[in-house]
Amino acid sequence: MKLSARNRLKGKVTEVTKGTTTTHVRIDIGQGVIITSSITNEAAADLGLQKGDAAWAIIKASDVIVGK
Repeated sequence: MKLSARNRLKGKVTEVTKGTTTTHVRIDIGQGVIITSSITNEAAADLGLQKGDAAWAIIKASDVIVGK
């Protein structure tokens, strides 16, 4: 898999929660850090995501918003 995104974090799927239209996927990337992604149910089905799977959290954004 080749991607232009440079922010690629490898981890393990800890939870897959399917909703009406989206699926929330939690990926443990180590050191107590969990990344949560909201993807379409179709994408989740295509990937066949299951708890315990190795997966990548790939972050591609043109803006980073910080609040306090």
